[in-house]
Amino acid sequence: MVHTVSRKSPKIESMIQSLQGGDFDAHYLGFFECFNRQRFFEAHEVLEEIWLPQRGKGKDYFYKGLIQLAGAFVHIQKQRQGPALSLLNLAEANLLKYPPVYEALDLIALRSQIHTWRQWLKTKPADEWVIEPNAWPKIGPKE
Repeated sequence: MVHTVSRKSPKIESMIQSLQGGDFDAHYLGFFECFNRQRFFEAHEVLEEIWLPQRGKGKDYFYKGLIQLAGAFVHIQKQRQGPALSLLNLAEANLLKYPPVYEALDLIALRSQIHTWRQWLKTKPADEWVIEPNAWPKIGPKE
C-alpha cells in the first residue's frame, strides 16, 4: 500500500520518500527521524498516516502509543505538565499491550524512558524546565 504525505511539508515528504524501500514502512521510520530531531508534532503527523488505517487491527495500540508519546513531548516543549503526564501514561498503557520488542523497537527501554520523563515532570515546575539539546530522548528500531 502506498501512502501519501500530501498534508505534510515538502521537507517531511522528501524525508519520507528517502526512507522508502527498507524493512519498515517509511512513515514508521520517519516518525523516529522527526522524533529524534525534537520535531514531535511532525512525528505524530507522519505516524498518523499509517495508524489511521490500522485502527482496530494488530498494530493499532502500538502506533497510538507512539503518537501519544510524541504528543507528550509536544506538551513538554510547550511546558504543559498535566497534558504531558496524561499522554505519557496513555502511551505507556498502550505500549504495554505488546511484547518486549515489537517492530524492532525495544519497548522495555522505551517504557523506562517514559518512566524517567514522568518522574522528571513530577519533580520540577514547568517554569524551571531546562532541557539541553542532547537530553531529549532518542528512540528507534534496531535493525
